[in-house]
Amino acid sequence: MRDPISRDAQLALDLVLTIRHDGAGGVADDLTDPAALTAWVHAHPRTLAATARYTADPHGLTAVRDLRGAVRTLFAHAVRPAPPGPADSARLLTVPEALRRVNEAAARTPTVPVLTWDEGGDPVVRRRPVPDGGDHLTAVLARAAIGFLASPERERLRACHAPRCVRYFLKEHPRQEWCKPSCGNRARVARHHERHRRAG
Repeated sequence: MRDPISRDAQLALDLVLTIRHDGAGGVADDLTDPAALTAWVHAHPRTLAATARYTADPHGLTAVRDLRGAVRTLFAHAVRPAPPGPADSARLLTVPEALRRVNEAAARTPTVPVLTWDEGGDPVVRRRPVPDGGDHLTAVLARAAIGFLASPERERLRACHAPRCVRYFLKEHPRQEWCKPSCGNRARVARHHERHRRAG
């Protein structure tokens, strides 16, 4: 059974998954420079549609990386009592600091109230971002993280603890333990080698 993933959850996961295993026992960062952030934004047209012409600068890169660290801290907090992802255990912010950073980032785009009133319905007020109002990208990412962390989907969040994996994922079925089958295979092989090492 595969539950659908909301836009907020997908965007928040995509952000934190820019930290990944590098294939050689270490951790890689997909957001190393402004060009890498620009490419990442352009690779997400469905979830970041309003940023189609976005070009990152060093300030924007720093803001997104700082936000990512805060969101990864809150993901680590959300999976408790399980341990955080291995890439995070030594770099976590305090939860109050992570919350401050996420909330400040979410507030970087001012909004205006917009009234709609469909025939036969009641008036509805929605908030719409002011065009070119503040740091739009980090605000969108922060709001997605807030939306996800405040939703019931948060209960499905897990840290993958397969050897060399640093990913977070949403559990799709009751027996799922790892983010993907290859991680499950690595975990089983590691357990097999550990049993033989102890027996030998």
